[in-house]
Amino acid sequence: MTRADGAVLRPAWYALERGSWRDYLTLLHPPYTAWHLSYVVLGGCLAPVVSWPRLGAAVTAFALAVGVGAHALDELNGRPLGTKIPAGVLVALAVVSIFGACAIGVVGAVVFRAWIALLIPVGVGLVLAYSLELGRGWFHSDIWFGLAWGAFPVINGYAAVAGTLSAVAVLAALFAVVLSLAQRALSTHVRFVRRRVAEVRGELSLTDGSTRPLDARWLTASTEAGLRLLSLATIALAAALVAFRI
Repeated sequence: MTRADGAVLRPAWYALERGSWRDYLTLLHPPYTAWHLSYVVLGGCLAPVVSWPRLGAAVTAFALAVGVGAHALDELNGRPLGTKIPAGVLVALAVVSIFGACAIGVVGAVVFRAWIALLIPVGVGLVLAYSLELGRGWFHSDIWFGLAWGAFPVINGYAAVAGTLSAVAVLAALFAVVLSLAQRALSTHVRFVRRRVAEVRGELSLTDGSTRPLDARWLTASTEAGLRLLSLATIALAAALVAFRI
């Protein structure tokens, strides 16, 4: 969609101009990836004793599986970001990154707790089911978004560090689910305007008798501001927990 000033509305508020290396950076969805990696940090920092190497490994695994793998598959499935990255490259990125994340999980299970290996197929299944919209899109829903990208990172972060689960981890996972649902509610509106709406026409009639023209920027500005603030708040919370536990 084109804005009132003639500029083309990009598919996401953090998307760069299409082409070259910019497509690959946009593919990572940087603010959202950092947001959900913060959940891994949150879970790990709630463990009774924090092992920074294990927490670092968990964050790396999620950065690969979600930041690269899930987003590459999502772009392969319908090109929502409109990048020019070849399909073969997207497949390669997804395979290599997901395999790398699985390898980290296997190492963690071997050297720390064997039961952690059970989380690996769950994670792979969530990435594939959500990103490729398997089951006729049944997994590509609000609640699955909250569970896959909110609760699961927290549980994994805690498990990777503590080697067990606890009520604290479950409560933190519920917090992440609720916050992820808020993110989903806001981002769904923004994505609709940015990716589905061809033109905005009309005006608002205010109580003082004046009018205000409607445009795409007006429809998305406050919502995107909320998304930015929620992302920064979650990242800041994770950073504060790290500082507290050091």
